[in-house]
Order: sequence, then C-alpha cells, then structure tokens
Amino acid sequence: MLPSKEIPSCKRFSGYKPCFPDHDCWENGCKDNIPIGTKILIINLDAMGDVLMTTAQLTALKTKFPKSTIYWVTEKNSTALLFNNHFVDHVYPFDAESILILSQMKFDYVMNVDKSQSSCALLNSINARHKLGFGLDENGKIIPVNEGAYYNYKLGMVDHFKFKVNQRTGQDYLAETFEVDYQRDEYVFNFTESEKKFIQNYKKEVGISEDDFVVGFNTGCSNLYPNKKMTIDQHIYLIEKLLGKNKPALPAGRYKIALLGGPEDTERNEKIYIEFWGKIINTPTTHGLRKGACYENISDVVITGDSFGMHLAIALKKYVISWFGVSCWTEIDLYERGVKLFQSDLFCSPCWKKVCPYNLECISMIDLERIIKEVDFYFEKHHSPASK
Repeated sequence: MLPSKEIPSCKRFSGYKPCFPDHDCWENGCKDNIPIGTKILIINLDAMGDVLMTTAQLTALKTKFPKSTIYWVTEKNSTALLFNNHFVDHVYPFDAESILILSQMKFDYVMNVDKSQSSCALLNSINARHKLGFGLDENGKIIPVNEGAYYNYKLGMVDHFKFKVNQRTGQDYLAETFEVDYQRDEYVFNFTESEKKFIQNYKKEVGISEDDFVVGFNTGCSNLYPNKKMTIDQHIYLIEKLLGKNKPALPAGRYKIALLGGPEDTERNEKIYIEFWGKIINTPTTHGLRKGACYENISDVVITGDSFGMHLAIALKKYVISWFGVSCWTEIDLYERGVKLFQSDLFCSPCWKKVCPYNLECISMIDLERIIKEVDFYFEKHHSPASK
C-alpha cells in the first residue's frame, strides 16, 4: 500500500529518523529543503590513485549539474579518500549490501570509470536514463557505452596509441568520457579540522617548525606493479646527498627528510631509516589511509614514483618530483607543481609490464642528480631566506 503523503524529495530525508530533532518532516514538510536534483552514480573500483584522479571531474560535474546528488561506489579501501568531500553525497563500498541498495534506486546518470568486468557489469545492472563509460556486451566483453568513451577505450586496446601517440592526461580524456567540459580542474581531497590539528601536533612531535623545509620520500608503490619504485640504494644515495647540504649557517638544517608509505613499505622504510638513525623522520606506515595523508602533508616536496603516493601529493598540492618507467607520463598532470622524469628514448618504456625482461633499465637510469637539483631549485625559489 502506498503512503498517503508524498515522500520529501530532499537530500537530508532518509525515512529512518528526523532530519532535525525538533521538526516533523512527515507532517509539516521540509524545514530546510535541499533538492536531490540530478542523481549521478560514479563507479570507480580501480586503484586508489585512480580514485583520487577521478575526483578532478567533480567540479565539472557540479558545474554542468548544479542541483545534483552524487553517489560513488568504490572498493572498501578507497572509501576513506572520499570522506569529507563536499561534492560527494553518498559513498558505497563495493559489496553485496551496496549492490542490493543500488539495484533498488533510479539514477539520471551512471558513469563507469573502469575497464573491468565487475565495474562494467555493475553499470549494466544500474537503472539509469543515461550510461557513460564502459559496460559489458552479451558475451561479457568490455565495450564503450557512449561516444565520449571511444578515445578512452582505444587507449586500452592499442598499445602504440597509448604509449607513443597519446598526449592527453587522464583527467582530459575522462572528462570526454563523462561528457563534461575539461577545465583542468584539480583533485578534491579535504582534511577535517581534527586532521589539520593532528598534522600540526605531529609536526611539533617530530621537531618540524614553520621555517623548516621537508623533503618527503614516498619510497614504494602497490604490490601490483612492484617495478615502479626505486631501489633502496638509490633512496639512500639521494638522502645522503640532501643531508650533506645541511650547513652550520642554518641551525635547523637546510633540509629535513621524511620517509612516507603504506603498510607494504614498512620493511623497506625501516631498512632506509636504519642508515640514518635519528637524522630523518620515519613516518608510521600502518595507521590507515587518512593518517597516511596527514603524514604526507608535512612535506614541502614529495619525491615519488607513479603511485598512490604521487596522486596523493598532487591532491595535497605538493611540489612533486616523480619518475616514470613502466607507466605513461603523458597521462599525469602535476598542475605546474613539479617535474616528471622519464627516458623518452628508451624503446621499451612505457610498457605496463609486471615483470621486466630488460633488467629494469628505466629504474637504473633514473637521473638522481637531476632529482637533487630540482629539490635545490624549488628550495631556492620558494623557501630560502633570499626568496622571502
């Protein structure tokens, strides 16, 4: 039997409890109506760095659909990246419960970022007037479902096109996939007030003052592509060189060094830290995603491979010095805050191979001296006494 009253079309209304403790929405209508507007579901089950990069589409989506509600489904380990995001109204972990809920809803748009069978199958199953991105055909093959997705689709199908021809960033061609204007919008990642306070307290705890210049080393990467990271010896060489620049004339030292990373980098960071015991900061690697972002935020410069840590540094608007070998440097936008190091004349790079048949030349050839020069350049330009 249908209810005799119209269900409020308001973002706050849940049907479970009052939106305001002193107001009866059911009997008296909305106290402060926020229209649901256009309902958009984003499907993004890929790596955490890709989820962060997809947040760059939110500004354009809200420009195109100013009155809208944005829902996002992603892997459980990525949900924290969308916490406190003022553009995203609802975040669902990709599990049976969420799929059950989403299957009972109707959307105006469903937008699938990923070219994977699971995410494509989810797009197929969603009740939406418009479907953008990628779905499955009747044979279980991944297909583009709108014209704007064809360029993106071709990148996955033609290696030469992806590795040698394409010059567009991931944000650029994803905007085309989503049928929104590409304005080179930034990633969206917001700390809470308590997280901002935690960052300040942590800096005091490890002896970082407002005048200090911190060089963060994101030392690792996902285990899915282990060849994206430098060797431990390369990190040790760089840290030795940078610490050697600390002069007596600068009581606090020229550079402070911080090791950054996630749980998979714990052992690697310990091996690096033991070489500089007490001289550098070894940030915790097992305190969770949000705390990891807090630790990375203490850096002025982040030295990193193409990894989640790189995408997080971009989202935090840090100066990024990143090297590329396995992956495509053209697809990454540093927004004029950093440099990309790569071997354009190396015939096998990029390759997206998990196992290298050529003794990892792209890693052994990383220009370590260039990294040091770039750190010095940024320091002199933005942080030295002469720049103030």
